[in-house]
Amino acid sequence: MTRIFSGVKPTGHLTLGNYLGAVRRWAEVDQYRAEALFSVVDLHALTVEHDPGRVRRLSRQAATLLLATGLDPEVCTLFVQSHVDEHARLSYLLECTATDGELRRMIQYREKSVSARAAGEGVRLSLLTYPVLMAADILAYGTDEVPVGEDQTQHVELTRDLAVRFNQRYGHTFTVPRATRPEVGARVMDLQDPTSKMGKSHANGAGIVYLLDDAETVRRKVMRAVTDSGQDVEYDRDVKPGIANLLDLMAAATGGNPEELAGVYQSYGALKKDTADAVVELLRPLRERHAELAADPGHVDQVLRDGAERARGMARPLVDRAYRAIGLLPAG
Repeated sequence: MTRIFSGVKPTGHLTLGNYLGAVRRWAEVDQYRAEALFSVVDLHALTVEHDPGRVRRLSRQAATLLLATGLDPEVCTLFVQSHVDEHARLSYLLECTATDGELRRMIQYREKSVSARAAGEGVRLSLLTYPVLMAADILAYGTDEVPVGEDQTQHVELTRDLAVRFNQRYGHTFTVPRATRPEVGARVMDLQDPTSKMGKSHANGAGIVYLLDDAETVRRKVMRAVTDSGQDVEYDRDVKPGIANLLDLMAAATGGNPEELAGVYQSYGALKKDTADAVVELLRPLRERHAELAADPGHVDQVLRDGAERARGMARPLVDRAYRAIGLLPAG
């Protein structure tokens, strides 16, 4: 049976972009069509300056939201990355397989290291090596498919390269995974800057719809979305990125086609209003379910304990095999 792995990083509150770009597909499709593992990848949150208490709060919130979106712990495996030691164990072996040059070519490292230096901050070594930890997340489970957003495709390609290289040098150990992406809503853009992705940790949240925003906040953000010059509603990401983003949101929320939806509207205002209504309705049941789960933290904790135990049982034999293959003496 096909096995898939994906995760969310607790560096900020989950957004509409996270949901439409990945999480909704996990809940509606991926957990039923494959043996699926989904993780709150909290170790990745340590690559930049952070508040420990906030990381813990966001990790719990992310796990609760994943359950609220419809992930079923009886169907899939949901766990916190740091609860399964095999991720860190395998990461070091893969650091011994990767090269400095290929890690420095990672787009996110280049962008984030430049930003950190511009702000007068040091650049943590983990920021350079975290794609190797991401590779370990994936390879530890014999993963076949990795549902990711467009911005993470480069990291999956690195994972593939490391798997092939390790297999060639030390004997076949890892499955070589492939990235998969949904066709619609895979890259939701910031409502105030439709040329930039809707990210969790953007300094200005005016263009970001968070999954736990109340209905009026969601409506206000969509109605204030940046549009483009002219008056015609056309789906053209290059010429009219603001309108294209609204049409993408509308299509993702209603199951429509953005190009066909463009022909329905005669004004930007009407498109904004209907998009706001559609997004509010899309998020309403999710927020309600989150409130129910948050009121019972013991249940969420048990789900995560059970998930970590299952994940550990899958990862440990493969990681132990990788240790033997690379030349390490067995412990017992």
